[in-house]
Amino acid sequence: MENILAGLCGTSPEDPLPVWVHGSVGHCFNQLTLNVIPHVILAVVSACFLGTPRSGSRVPFRPAWVCRITTSFILTGLFLADTIPATVSQQELGPAYLEVLANGTAALTWLTHGLALLMLCRSIHGSTRGPVALSLLALLPLPSFIITLVWYCQSRTAWSPAHPAASSRFTILCLQLASLLVYVISCLFPTTGRQDFLSINRSWQQDQLVSETEIPGPDQQRVAEDGESWLSRFFYVWMNPLMKSVHQVEEETVSLTSPIIAGGDGSSDAPSSSGRAQEAVRLFSVLHAAFGLRFYSLGLLKLAGNLLGFSGPLLLNLLVNFMESRQEPLSHGVLYALGLFAGSFLGAVLRNQFSYQVNKVMLMVQAAIISAIYRKALRVSSTSLTRFTVGEIVNFMSTDTDRLINFCLSFHEVWSLPFQFAITLYLLYQQVGVAFLGGLALALLLVPINKVIANRIMMNNKEMLIHKDTRVKLMTEFLCGIRVIKFYAWERHFSTRINACRAKELQKLRATKYLDALCVYLWAALPVVVSIAIFITYVLLGHQLTATKVFTALALVGMLILPLNNFPWVLNGTLEAKVSLDRIQRFLELVDQDVEAYYALDSPSGTAAAMEMQCAAFSWAPVEEESTRQPLSTGTLQLHIENLSVRKGMLLGVVGKVGSGKSSLLAAITGELIKQGGRVYVCDLEQGFGLTTQEPWIQFTTVRENILFGREYDARLYEEVVEACALSEDLNILPAGDQTEVGENGVTLSGGQKARIALARAVYQEKELYLLDDPLAAVDADVANHLMRKCILGVLKHKTRILCTHRTEFLEKADALLLIDNGRIVQTGTPADILPLVEAFPKFRDMDKRQKDKAHDEQVQEEAIETEAEESTQTNHLIHKEEEKKEGAVAFQVYKAYWLAVGSCLALSILSSLFLMQASRNISDWWLSHWISSISQTANTSVMVCSASPPSPELLLFSAVGLVSPIQALDTTPVPSNGSMDVNFYLIVYGSIAGANSLFTILRAFLFAYGTIRAATVIHKQLLQKALKATVTFFDTTPTGRILNRFSSDLYCVDDSLPFILNIFLANVYGLLGMLVIITYGLPWIGLVLLPLAALYFSIQRYYRRTSRELKRLYSVTLSPIYTHFSETLSGLSSIRAMRATQRFELENQLYLERNQRCLFASNTAMQWLDIRLQMIGVAVVTAIAGIAIIQHQKQLGNPGLVGLALSYALSVTNLLSGVISSFTQTETMMVSVERTEEYTTDIPTEPQGKLVQVAADWPSQGLVEFQQVVLAYRAGLPNALDGVSFTVYPGEKVGIVGRTGSGKSTLFLALFRMLELKSGRILLDGVDSQLVGLEELRSRLAIIPQDPFLFSGSIRENLDPQGKRTDAELHEVLEQCHLRDAIAQMGGLDSEVGERGRSLSVGQRQLMCLARALLTQAKVLCIDEATASVDQKTDQLLQQTIRQRFADKTVLTIAHRLNTILDSDRVLVMQAGRVAELDSPTRLSQKDGSLFQRLLHSGQQ
Repeated sequence: MENILAGLCGTSPEDPLPVWVHGSVGHCFNQLTLNVIPHVILAVVSACFLGTPRSGSRVPFRPAWVCRITTSFILTGLFLADTIPATVSQQELGPAYLEVLANGTAALTWLTHGLALLMLCRSIHGSTRGPVALSLLALLPLPSFIITLVWYCQSRTAWSPAHPAASSRFTILCLQLASLLVYVISCLFPTTGRQDFLSINRSWQQDQLVSETEIPGPDQQRVAEDGESWLSRFFYVWMNPLMKSVHQVEEETVSLTSPIIAGGDGSSDAPSSSGRAQEAVRLFSVLHAAFGLRFYSLGLLKLAGNLLGFSGPLLLNLLVNFMESRQEPLSHGVLYALGLFAGSFLGAVLRNQFSYQVNKVMLMVQAAIISAIYRKALRVSSTSLTRFTVGEIVNFMSTDTDRLINFCLSFHEVWSLPFQFAITLYLLYQQVGVAFLGGLALALLLVPINKVIANRIMMNNKEMLIHKDTRVKLMTEFLCGIRVIKFYAWERHFSTRINACRAKELQKLRATKYLDALCVYLWAALPVVVSIAIFITYVLLGHQLTATKVFTALALVGMLILPLNNFPWVLNGTLEAKVSLDRIQRFLELVDQDVEAYYALDSPSGTAAAMEMQCAAFSWAPVEEESTRQPLSTGTLQLHIENLSVRKGMLLGVVGKVGSGKSSLLAAITGELIKQGGRVYVCDLEQGFGLTTQEPWIQFTTVRENILFGREYDARLYEEVVEACALSEDLNILPAGDQTEVGENGVTLSGGQKARIALARAVYQEKELYLLDDPLAAVDADVANHLMRKCILGVLKHKTRILCTHRTEFLEKADALLLIDNGRIVQTGTPADILPLVEAFPKFRDMDKRQKDKAHDEQVQEEAIETEAEESTQTNHLIHKEEEKKEGAVAFQVYKAYWLAVGSCLALSILSSLFLMQASRNISDWWLSHWISSISQTANTSVMVCSASPPSPELLLFSAVGLVSPIQALDTTPVPSNGSMDVNFYLIVYGSIAGANSLFTILRAFLFAYGTIRAATVIHKQLLQKALKATVTFFDTTPTGRILNRFSSDLYCVDDSLPFILNIFLANVYGLLGMLVIITYGLPWIGLVLLPLAALYFSIQRYYRRTSRELKRLYSVTLSPIYTHFSETLSGLSSIRAMRATQRFELENQLYLERNQRCLFASNTAMQWLDIRLQMIGVAVVTAIAGIAIIQHQKQLGNPGLVGLALSYALSVTNLLSGVISSFTQTETMMVSVERTEEYTTDIPTEPQGKLVQVAADWPSQGLVEFQQVVLAYRAGLPNALDGVSFTVYPGEKVGIVGRTGSGKSTLFLALFRMLELKSGRILLDGVDSQLVGLEELRSRLAIIPQDPFLFSGSIRENLDPQGKRTDAELHEVLEQCHLRDAIAQMGGLDSEVGERGRSLSVGQRQLMCLARALLTQAKVLCIDEATASVDQKTDQLLQQTIRQRFADKTVLTIAHRLNTILDSDRVLVMQAGRVAELDSPTRLSQKDGSLFQRLLHSGQQ
């Protein structure tokens, strides 16, 4: 150390830093202590302000700030200028190196300071003086300047022509002083006070986008840390109120943490420019412009932190040297100890501030990107949106954004890792000379190996995710069609399909995990192997190992391994970010909807029409793509409209058969299609349209919110709309009236209710032009009549209406009709001209009859609804009972479950292999220190050295007298020279211990991988088995998303994330224990310091974990609304745009994002809060060890080998401490997944599995169905849905079932199929009680055509016959009978795919597919539930015919939707309130006065 100082100052080594020379302050002392050190302090503090967030308001720059910033940059220039004369004339003022050091430090400092001020003046501090600490610290270098000035004056070299260099330096010094003076004066300038500052905030809060009412007051733009002292900032004291109030955490987060978006410039600059993709803005350049300066400047913090990281090993080196040599004065030891303290303390603060500031930038970038994607999704044209699935777009927002954000971390690693690497190598070279190449060669050899393994892992991971996607997709279909699957008894088929996918997925997972294990092994073995290689090379080169060399080298090798290991991951992260950036870029470059180009500004014919089209051609796919597209049913449809003009106020009906282009016409009007030519004119375009789509889009909110859709609540209008849309009764049934929450996509509502709510929403918007896409399809005759009368011809009578529908009887009142076929208008005219072309029957007879059916039909429809609705009434409270979020720590039960899934035997062997691995590692280190000690003894036999065994505790007692008093005299017998126990012996022992360590490491890695895969297999198996056997009620009351979550994210956690984190956690715990053992063994006295620190550590981590858990929960609770809202937006895009609500949705997205970011910010900061506290514990341990070592050394008790060992371990203590906490917290978080899967394997109700009777293979051979006093309720505590129902249906009889909504029609089928267990009574099939038959047998022997046609993705063959029992000929024959053969031949035959949920077939065709399935089962009993609701009338007749012919000898039960379907049945069963009201032939019942059936027939005839 002295030599370094003496060399720098050009003084003698005895007194390297003289304070007083020739009657003034020594120049070297002045420069080093009064100039360099104050500048370093100023630089460190300034660097911590580099990340101050910009304030959203453009506060004008105040002259005081401008002045300070300018002087800072001028000072930078002056210091740089000063180095030139200093290096040119070296003799004047001391050695050149010293001047370069001093000036370089100062220049860097003022540059950092200037940048910090620049950040501050743009921030919320712009209107104040800024942090006082900064201004005061800037004065610290002043004494040094003044001393130098005085020196110039005394030595009279200031203005002498003989010394040009000195004169120019004097001039520069004067300028520096002047600049500093200007700086001080500008600090004292008056600025606005705090009060003003808040009012400024208030004023611009008005025009701020996200000034939402929920976050009132001036707190709006204030972050809790603003205006805090810098001590509070370094140690996050401002977080304490939040940490305390963890229990009322909800309100607290809101008031404490920053509205980052509102203040972040990201949301304003970035997305707006990326929104106009037509100008093809690169997302990267926008982000760069918005956040670049701030982000890159954080690199300075990183650099300083890294450099300080190196001080540890170097000072350790000096300290061990000091302990080995007995000559150095005590003051040096104290200096080294203080240096260790200062270096580790400063390094900790800087690294902590760096990650905190980077986190803030990451939050802003995230907000910017998510807003940009959301904004783009709202503006992009639907046709180009079809290139991406909803899932993909949501992924852009979640996964891809996350990857981009993570790049913010990797970016600084990219430059700092090679830098660390280079310095470490240089230091190693200093220690062991050329020998380091031996180790380096080994380390570098591993890099390509690691790369290969990493590539294989990536490959396997990709394939695994593909299998996982298919499995989750299957699972989704299974859950969506659960009722149908249970009706058809297809559980087994699905479970084999799912298990097959799972097996493939696990196979890939296994490969990944084993490769991972190899990676972990190489990583763990690397430091040992490298250090062995280095030492062997060093010894073979004929050098002598010393304690200093060994320990410094060990510490450096440890530092070397980190960059080597991290580099591949950092590169991977960078590449992933690049891929994600390109994906998002591709999405942002989609073509926006161009309203100006799409619509003509004035009406082509000049008449006052509401809407006109001339010679217009539209398509769903852009022209260039058509050729390449798969011939999807929609992909090929072109729409050609020669001439269409709709005058204001008319009702235009649009008719045509399934798939003729009715919906496309409406899409063309709203601008969702691609216009290939012609003109489209819409009157009052900016006002938008009232649109109801064919599949109603319902938001996940209350019924009232759905109807208001962002408009003010107007009681009179609202009542009118609700009445017109026939919703009054429904709202009375719902538990909370119109405040009832409807589930996602309206799951808690029946089809009819959804359609009517969507209609009510459109009507409430009071637009001029209404586009109604079949709102009458899902409702029954009464309601349809009501809607026509009160709504379409009532409330809307003065509006322009375009109505598409299959139910032609309602179109008689229309002003005109269009008949569309194959995308062209075939004919237009009055209803009288066109209806006969569409209707199936001759008019007169038909009207009358159809009315009856209608009535009928109503019932049915609503019926199902009601069974559902009445059920949903009760479920409603249930459905939205939030998913229970477990409080507090994860229960022991959960760990036990996981332990059992792994298997006790295996789990124990994993733990013991971990123990052996850690022990062998520590022993190898101890052996080294033992070897060193014995070497140093053989070398210095003359010096008294205590033996290699550690000093026994009695030797050291802290007594009141002096610091340490030795009690026994030291063992002073010289140790005999052990030449015989030569280096070879030590090397061999060391090598074999290292070999054993390597063996245990690989054993542990592979055992662990095997154990976790076993656990994953077991957990999925249990989960799937339970889900397959669950009752229908369970699926009705649990949203599919919740179940799916268990099968997707929770299982992924168990498969992948949990093992990964658990592995790290276990390694950390064992590492920490090993370290404590070694430290206390080396320095028993350290125990005194460790005990209080351990207590402190324990309390801090408990405190933190509670808070962090709550914050994480809050974070995930606020995260899902962002994605839900986004996917909801995507599914309802056409409605949102047509009703012109895009801006409101954008605002909502920002609010959700804001709320989520607050929680994220709080939880990130909590991590930093913990981190800085742990770092301080680490600093304390290091300092304590150094201190104790010095005391021991003074009393001649130290064993340099053991002290070095203890210290080299202690340097890594902080990382281990924080590692244990964070990995434990994460393990706990991941364990929640096990908890959730566990909950489903134990708590869900399952169907009875046993069977008590063996039935014949052809049972039921006759088809006799008897209900005897059947009583059934949906769930305990609900009224009976069937209340003592008894009737008999004879073999081959056709029975129609009718009744008002909610009378229990569908429930009969549920009872027959044992979807619900009876309370009492029996159902007999051919005289056998159905309760005694096994469920699978019972259901597979009955056929049903369910209400909602369910198809799963796969080929047509799989959909008709999943078990694969039928021949192609049979399948073709059935398709022929269902009039599907042509359509399917067109699609590509039996093996063509039907798409997700049967997308490539129209709704009508899907229903025909279900009929085909029923025909194939050849069961004796067929149940038909409202099967023909979405089919046009011609197809309907053909169907009826098929059913009559094919099921002539079978028993058929039909719940009717159109009365003509059951008028020719043998008997009609009329249900009322869960009882049988009437049962007789239709003719008799219709003639019998006062019969319910007669009333039903007449109800449709008004």
